[in-house]
Amino acid sequence: MSAEAADREAATSSRPCTPPQTSWFEFVLEEALLEQHLQKPSPDPPPVQLIVQFLEQASKPSVNEQNQVQPPPDNKRNRILKLLALKVAAHLKWDLDVLEKSLSVPVLNMLLNELLCISKVPPGTKHVDVDLSSLPPTTAMAILLYNRWAIRTIVQSSFPVKQVKPGPPQLNVMNHIQQEKELTENILKVLKEQAADSILVLEGALKLNKDLYVHTIRTLDLLAMEPGMVNGETESSTAGLKISAEEIQCQVCYDLGAIYFQQGSTNAAVHEKAKEKFFKTKELIAKNGSSSLHFTIDEERLAGYCQACEVLTSSSDDASQQATPYSQIHSCMKSGKYQDIVKIFLEDNLTLSLPEQFRQSVLRELFQKAQQGNDALDEVCFKVCVCNTICDVLQGRIIDIQFCQLFLKPSKEKIDFLLEVCSGSINLENASEELKRRMAAFLKNLCLGMEDLQFVFMISSHELFIKLLKDDERKLLIDQMRKRSPRINLCTKPVTSFYDIPASASVNIGQLEHQLILSVDPWRIRQILIELHGMTSERQFWTISNKWEVPNVYGNVILGIKDSLTRDLVYILMAKGLHCCAIKDFVHAKQLFAACLELVTEFSPKLRQVMLNEMLLLDIYTHEAGAGVSGERPPSDLISRVRGYLEMRVPDIPLRQVIAEECVAFLLNWCENEYLTMQVPLPLVQTNPYVKLGQLLAATCKELPGPKESRRTAKDLWEVVVQICSVSNQHKRGNDGRVSLIKHRESTLGIMYRSELLSFIKKLREPLVLTTILSLFVKLHNVREDIVNDIAAEHISIWPSSIPNLQSVDFEAVAITVKELVSYALTINANNHFWLIIQADIYFATNQYSAALHYYLQAGAVCSDFFNKMVPPDVYTDQVIKRMIKCCSLLNCHTQVAILCQFLREVDYKTAFKALQEQNSHDAMDSYYEYIWDVTILEYLTYLHHKRGETDKRQIAIKAIGQTELNASNPEEVLQLAAQRRKKKFLQAMAKLYF
Repeated sequence: MSAEAADREAATSSRPCTPPQTSWFEFVLEEALLEQHLQKPSPDPPPVQLIVQFLEQASKPSVNEQNQVQPPPDNKRNRILKLLALKVAAHLKWDLDVLEKSLSVPVLNMLLNELLCISKVPPGTKHVDVDLSSLPPTTAMAILLYNRWAIRTIVQSSFPVKQVKPGPPQLNVMNHIQQEKELTENILKVLKEQAADSILVLEGALKLNKDLYVHTIRTLDLLAMEPGMVNGETESSTAGLKISAEEIQCQVCYDLGAIYFQQGSTNAAVHEKAKEKFFKTKELIAKNGSSSLHFTIDEERLAGYCQACEVLTSSSDDASQQATPYSQIHSCMKSGKYQDIVKIFLEDNLTLSLPEQFRQSVLRELFQKAQQGNDALDEVCFKVCVCNTICDVLQGRIIDIQFCQLFLKPSKEKIDFLLEVCSGSINLENASEELKRRMAAFLKNLCLGMEDLQFVFMISSHELFIKLLKDDERKLLIDQMRKRSPRINLCTKPVTSFYDIPASASVNIGQLEHQLILSVDPWRIRQILIELHGMTSERQFWTISNKWEVPNVYGNVILGIKDSLTRDLVYILMAKGLHCCAIKDFVHAKQLFAACLELVTEFSPKLRQVMLNEMLLLDIYTHEAGAGVSGERPPSDLISRVRGYLEMRVPDIPLRQVIAEECVAFLLNWCENEYLTMQVPLPLVQTNPYVKLGQLLAATCKELPGPKESRRTAKDLWEVVVQICSVSNQHKRGNDGRVSLIKHRESTLGIMYRSELLSFIKKLREPLVLTTILSLFVKLHNVREDIVNDIAAEHISIWPSSIPNLQSVDFEAVAITVKELVSYALTINANNHFWLIIQADIYFATNQYSAALHYYLQAGAVCSDFFNKMVPPDVYTDQVIKRMIKCCSLLNCHTQVAILCQFLREVDYKTAFKALQEQNSHDAMDSYYEYIWDVTILEYLTYLHHKRGETDKRQIAIKAIGQTELNASNPEEVLQLAAQRRKKKFLQAMAKLYF
């Protein structure tokens, strides 16, 4: 049944209403004017707008004598108006492309329903149930037209629609738009429900293989003249405009292909059907020619459909897959071979066969994948963006903003690839002057937009750039670079060629500076500096890169060297060595430091000691990043050098605090507690805070196994850390006379700042040292008066239990420090159950109960082989079990609460019974009964379900209590084994739930 069937039946069954106010003479006159209007070469207004006018007049509701709104009456006036609308459509040869562009969905729906009505299609009949071959040609054609429109409308509704900018708000216009929108949505809903039927109708039409006819103005006139016409029924339905079987098949195949393609977004197999229909359409157009068709087909759109179907339906190993760039790119995207996409785009820059929109869509998809966490795609995104940008440059389009964003921080690799793409995208022998001009302008503007001169010289010295730039542009570029960069003394005398390097000392200097910046070979650096100083004595070459940084304590000594060449060489070697050390390129760092040491040994004992200290730090980093990771102890000579550094007494040597910090951390990590405790010189302890902190930590760790009376050093360490975490209070009088208290978070009262302490601790890896300092901070956190939930930690009893001045401690900073330390400790050893319990306690104290349960369970799992062994009682203490019970209770997992109550040394029946009384439980409830081994709890469950009338659950409880291994007469060993087995299964089930 069509979308307007109900409305049409309502119209035909309505009782007569007030007669029309327009006379019959006026209708005849209107029809004559219509024919005259349609015969004009270019009628104004367009004929299609007349359909809207006629149907709007025919569908106006009437008002009866009681002022009640009635459906449009089925009278002579309205029938003639509908006939006039059909005549206009017939004049347009029922071209759906024209009609769909100009008519709204409701109007076109009404028009086609009138066509069905006048073509003798019985109202209320499903089109899929009708045999088209047995119908008159005009009737079959009317059904085809309606179902083709239905399919096309569904496809069109799936496309995004650009919103029209609204004009000034007018209430009546807005109401009309809203009504039309609602009506359109209702019609679309009906069409989508009937989509399967419409597809079957059109598939059946492909089997007709006979010509059909569609109504013309003449056949519509014949229908109007028949005296027996009732609601459009007539016997004259075989005349009209002839449509050949090939033309029908062509249009129907195209429409079916479009709907199949649209459905392929949810069902990939349907793409095969779409491909079959589109290629059939293509064959029919090639056979009959598009000019013979009464209904036009967009051949560009058809070609796009065919290409898309080829890509979507071809297998990855299909030989034809390599036929087009589209299929190649699609295959690379599916298989993850993203570098091949770059090659395809680079090759296409010569042929320019891929449309701009397709290129941008591929780039957008790659960006989306990169944003989802695939960091390896960042480089691919940049390369594809560069290919697209050069393509835009060659075609005279504006450069996309994405290229500008990706090129904000250029690098040597980026410049090299850009120049490779530029060279591969233009054939200078065959390229037009316009293409050469565009490429030259792009490269010149790229140079002018860069701040780093090394990149400018990379581009300006490239072969492509030299061939493309004209003489006058070269001179202009020289002037602009001279104004922008006064440090570069570009040659002032006229030169015939900007790129005649031997003729221009300034360019030679620039290229050497570029090599100096990039080189990490100490002997090459020395050679370049000798050449540069031979060209000019006015420059300080250690300043040419802002990346070369040397600590101030060293810089003052180095810059005091009188010889400029030696000063530049020492500064650059040290800066490059420190940079390589920072990026963990220890091989080049060692070469640079060794060369620098050899150089300064000749003239400066002070700088020689500086370099020895830096090489010691480098050796510490090398061992910790290499053999130290696997637990291999450092060589004895390295330990001796570390001790020697700490005991060094050479006056006036500039020292970096980080070296002492790393040396102390190194000794703590390799358990050199005896040395730190007994052999470190006292003056060093008094002057270096890291040494003092290391000594206190070593002494505390050393005394941990001893009696409490020997833990005096623990108290000393406690006092040092409390002082570091204290805040200094100042009173300030405001403008209103009131005195306010100001707290300074980074107190200067301690031996170091809290941030420095945290940074030092994060260099430690020894578990005992980490556990000691972590337990200290946990104890300090628990000392607060307002603390509700204590955090448990190993060795927590060695610390004092009170602080004289609580107000002076910044407990907020202490809490943050505890969280950071636990997180760091778990990166060192994620299976330390004591650290996991601390992490769980922190989440418990901050009301994050699900996360707390996760870490409580993880702590038990790591020390019991995932609960296959018994969890040690010092891990699952009564306090931990009670906290797990509270977490489950607050998460509304009441059955889990009852089971965990059995884990306590004394079963908490009160809590268990109260939990089981809760009916709103978020856990598996009765499926957990098999984990209960306490008979009292099972008996209570049986009683509870009996009281509630829950027969099924009561049977489960009875089954659980009836197991022989829970019989109270069994030996204690059997009962414990039964309990242990249920504990294991329950904790494993909980772990799977919360991990």
